[in-house]
Amino acid sequence: MLVLTRKRGERILVGDEIVITVLDIKGDAIRIGVDAPSGVRIQRHEVIAAIAEANVAAAEADAAAGDKLAALLTETLHPAPPEEPAS
Repeated sequence: MLVLTRKRGERILVGDEIVITVLDIKGDAIRIGVDAPSGVRIQRHEVIAAIAEANVAAAEADAAAGDKLAALLTETLHPAPPEEPAS
């Protein structure tokens, strides 16, 4: 890993087509701008990690959830006839 110290307005070049610019520094947070070709995907790591965790959780859904869903769909599509009043 390359570690650099940069000041506001300074840039880092990645290859020939990607430029990272330090836009602002406030306390322990910095704002950066990334200028890259439209074909280059730029994503925040924490968002990708959250999506991956959600996908794992969804894949681990128990079989009972499928049975519950089937029962709810059956009730919705074929409701039970109303009970007749006792005489």
